[in-house]
Amino acid sequence: MKNFTTDDITIGIIGAGIMGRGIAQIAALSGIKVILHDIEQSACDDAINFINKMLDRAVEKGKVKINNAKLSKQNLSTTIKIKDLETCDVIVEAIIEKLEIKQSLFKELESIVRPNCILTTNTSSLSVTSIASSCDNPDRVAGLHFFNPVPLMKLVEVIKGVRTADAVINALYSLVIRFGHSPVKVTDSPGFLVNHCGRGLITEGLRLLFENVTDPQTIDAVMRDCAGFRMGPFELMDLTGLDVTYPATEQIYHQYFNEARLRPTPLQKQRYAAGLYGRKTGEGFYRYEGNEKILTKETKFKPGTCNSQFWLTANCDPELRKKVVQLLVSAGCRLDESDNPDSASVAVVIPLGMDVSTVAQQEGLDPVRTIGLDSLFNFDKRIVLMTNPATSEEVINDATSMLLATDKSITVIRDSAGFIAQRIIATIINISCDIAQQGIARPEDIDKSAKLGLGYPEGPLEAGDRIGTDKILTILNNISECYGDMRYRPSPWLRRRTQLGLSLLHVE
Repeated sequence: MKNFTTDDITIGIIGAGIMGRGIAQIAALSGIKVILHDIEQSACDDAINFINKMLDRAVEKGKVKINNAKLSKQNLSTTIKIKDLETCDVIVEAIIEKLEIKQSLFKELESIVRPNCILTTNTSSLSVTSIASSCDNPDRVAGLHFFNPVPLMKLVEVIKGVRTADAVINALYSLVIRFGHSPVKVTDSPGFLVNHCGRGLITEGLRLLFENVTDPQTIDAVMRDCAGFRMGPFELMDLTGLDVTYPATEQIYHQYFNEARLRPTPLQKQRYAAGLYGRKTGEGFYRYEGNEKILTKETKFKPGTCNSQFWLTANCDPELRKKVVQLLVSAGCRLDESDNPDSASVAVVIPLGMDVSTVAQQEGLDPVRTIGLDSLFNFDKRIVLMTNPATSEEVINDATSMLLATDKSITVIRDSAGFIAQRIIATIINISCDIAQQGIARPEDIDKSAKLGLGYPEGPLEAGDRIGTDKILTILNNISECYGDMRYRPSPWLRRRTQLGLSLLHVE
């Protein structure tokens, strides 16, 4: 096998669609000879024209030198004859996501290429091991999963099937670095790494909507303003398209034999059946005119007179309580500092993973005058309040009137064990911990994949360490007790590291 870092090599790419041409572009730019194959000559021609335009545009923007672009174009060739790939050192398959078709192709390739040629698939959802099972030499078959658009999305999953040789994975890892991209080694499993890791944001967002806690626009706003995400779950699903997201979600769930942590909701299936795919159909969780998202007007609370004092529970995390005290004082609230709230005071609770109803009952508070405040995330842009079914309008008005003095957006949601951001972030972290527990990828690669492949503001494991693994464990245990759902059971990886005071990035 050649040295993929320095040797002259030739790559064969099968499929001249959007993924194939993207891979061809970055390979040619890295100085590698590329043979692009498709059964239609017109598809090959279109792909070459597209790549040339992209290279010319990169030159105009000063991202690629003109001589490099010229050499890259010379590195590209096409063929409609699969036999012309016989001299290749590595093949990247990027065709339709049908297992039988891929298996047939790989079997045919074995009779064409040299014995030391590496065969890879760009599949996003099919088992690499299953694809390799059609081959006489499955040890040279691996996954090489790029993300769209390939030139911009730097992450590449290098996927090891059950029988893939370590030398093959190491060679492909070096090749991805040569492309100028960032590889992560992944064990073959449903959803691989990125699609598995990304289930938490989507499925828990849908769970909140399914429980009628609030609407999609509010959930998205909280995840952006409080948790620092670029997009909330519903914006993301509309952008990707529910015709892509729903089948992937259901497929991963069933491939894991109905693992509760990955369970979809009926809402997703209903909207998929209705054709509400998102931007591409003009309506998803939002409506679109052209490419513009139509937003409903966010509830704007009006300043009013507030004569109530605010009592804050002491039965909570001391650091979080101090944070809320500072917020209330900055808003000009008068504090009731007695052990128990006065009958006219607003009782403010700051639960982790509990709903307000449970806290009110446990602490013997009047539910009519009790409201929750999420203190786990920052208040820079938005403050999230949570009612219980008995909370009075007077209490809601008093709380919102006072907090408007902070010049922050105010969101009021219905009772939910774990508010919005607590539930979603804890679910993301828990799923990521279980990915580490299963040995699918190294902890640092899990975090890298979440940032590069999903655009998360930080890696889930480093987020767990920053927030506090004890807090995440508390949230999950409390949500699990509230709902009695195995979905929220903590991963052993999280529980053990919390018990021992270790980082979630710690490897035995």
